[in-house]
Amino acid sequence: MASDPAIEQTDDDAAPLALTGKARAEAIKRLQIGLGGLLAMMLLVSLANIIQDRRKQSDLTTVPNPVASQEAETTPAKDPLADAGVVPEIPDNASAAPAAGTQPGNGSQH
Repeated sequence: MASDPAIEQTDDDAAPLALTGKARAEAIKRLQIGLGGLLAMMLLVSLANIIQDRRKQSDLTTVPNPVASQEAETTPAKDPLADAGVVPEIPDNASAAPAAGTQPGNGSQH
C-alpha cells in the first residue's frame, strides 16, 4: 500500500522496504506471540507425555483382576480363632454323632 505511512518506499522498486519504529515493533510483537504459542504447545505435549507415563506406571502396579481379589476378601472365615492358631480347628462334621467304636467309656478297653 503506497499510502501506508509506516512503510517507507524508495524510488527503486527492487529495493527492500525499510521498517520504521512502528512496523518493527509490530513485527517483534508477532514474533513474540508466535514463540509464545510454540512454547505453549511444547508445554502441553510435555504434560500429556507425563500423564501417559504415570498411567502406564500405575497400570503396572495395579491388581490385574480386582474382582478376584474382592471375592477373596468377602469370603467369611470359618473360625477366626482357629485361623489365628489360638484354638484347635473343629472339623465341619462336628455336629454329626461320632462312630460307636470311638466313644470313650465304650467298655471295650478294660
